[in-house]
Amino acid sequence: MAFGASQRSEVCITGAGQSDIGRRLYRNPLELTLDACLAAIDDAGLTVDDIDGVSTYPGPMGTPPGFSGAGAYEVIDALRLPVSWYASGLELSGQLGSVINACAAVATGLARHVVCFRSVFEGSAQGEKGRASTMPGGGGGGGGIPRVSGFTQWTLPFSAPSAAIWVAMFAQAHFDRYGTTREQLGQIAVNARKNAALNPKAIYTEPMTLDDYLAARMISTPFGLFDCDVPCDGATAVVLSRADVAGDTRKQPIQVESVGCAMRGRPSWDQFDDLTTMSTRDAGADLWTRTDLKPDDVQLVELYDGFSFLSLSWLESLGFCKVGEGGPFIEGGQRIARDGELPLNTHGGQLSAGRLHGYGFLHEACVQLWGEGDARQVPGEPEVAVAAAGGGNTCGCLLLTRRR
Repeated sequence: MAFGASQRSEVCITGAGQSDIGRRLYRNPLELTLDACLAAIDDAGLTVDDIDGVSTYPGPMGTPPGFSGAGAYEVIDALRLPVSWYASGLELSGQLGSVINACAAVATGLARHVVCFRSVFEGSAQGEKGRASTMPGGGGGGGGIPRVSGFTQWTLPFSAPSAAIWVAMFAQAHFDRYGTTREQLGQIAVNARKNAALNPKAIYTEPMTLDDYLAARMISTPFGLFDCDVPCDGATAVVLSRADVAGDTRKQPIQVESVGCAMRGRPSWDQFDDLTTMSTRDAGADLWTRTDLKPDDVQLVELYDGFSFLSLSWLESLGFCKVGEGGPFIEGGQRIARDGELPLNTHGGQLSAGRLHGYGFLHEACVQLWGEGDARQVPGEPEVAVAAAGGGNTCGCLLLTRRR
C-alpha cells in the first residue's frame, strides 16, 4: 500500500478529541482514555457503533509507571466495539506509528472508521517524587542492585537512564559540528511558552524570556530545565475514516496526503551512523516521496519536542532548512512564531503544554486546519500542515491537507 497521488484521498481524519489535561489529575487513566475517544468520535459526528477499528501506542505497559493509560483491549471492551481490525504495540515508527498503521488499515479496506488514541498519567505516577522515581534501574534486585535488560543495561552503568541524556548526546554533536548555540535552541522553548499562554489546556503558561531559559538549571549539557518536556496526565484521540464514507461525518475531512516512517540507520540510540541527527532524517525524507507537495507548501508544523533539539532535528529532516542550519533558521524566533513563515508547535508543544507523547501534535494540526484554534489560531486559513513525533530510533510523520 502506498500513499501517493493516486491514493492520497483514501484516508481522512474526521474527528479529534482530548480528555482533561493536567500536571497531576489523579484520575483513572482508562477514564481519561475513554473521555478522549468519545470526544473524538463525537467530534466526527459518529457514534461508537460506527467505529470498527482501534489503534494505539504503546499498548498496556506497567513500566515505566504512567507511560501507558490503556491498551486496545481495554478500550474495545469498555466501549463494546465489534472491531474488524485493531493494533496495539511498542515497536512502531514513533508514537504516530499507530496512526500510520491505521492509515494502512483504512486504505486497504480493513476498517471504515478507526479510533486512534494515546494516553498517559506520568504526572500522577510520579506524584511528588519527581521524574527520577519512574526511571529504570530504581532497584528491586538483591542488595539494591538494579535489574534491567535491553538497551538500558548498557546505559545504566554510565548513569544514563534517561532520554534527557541520550538526546543531549545528539544535540551536543550538532552543536560541535555546526556551531549551534543554546541561544538559538532556546527559541524553541520560548516560542512554545508564548503559544501555551493562549492554550487553556496548557500546563505552563507563565511568560518566559530567553534570559529565563538560559538561567534555568542545567539537566544534561546542552539541555537546561526548559529544554525538557513536562510530564502530565491526559489522553488524545483521532478518528481516521475512509474517504468514501468521510462525507457522512460532521466536519470537512482532513486528508492524509502522505506519511513518513522510514528508518535506514541502525535501530539504536547510540549506534546511529550520524549522531548529529537520528531517524527523523529518514522519516522526514520519506514523507516527500509520496506526494507532489514540497516543504514550501507547508503552512504550519507541529513537531515533537520531548526535548527542544528534537524539533530542530525535525525541521532539518523535513527539509524546511538545510542540514546543519537549524540553529540559524530558528534564531530570533521570528520564523517559527505563530505569525511567522512557519508557525511551530502552536499549542505550546510538550515543553509547555504537557507531554502527551506525540498525539498532542497531531491533535493541534487538526485543530489549526479546522480553524478551531481560537486565540492561538494561526492567520491565513492554513491548508497544509505536518505533524511529526518521536526521536532516536522511533520516528514518524504525517502530511495533512485541507482542500477547499
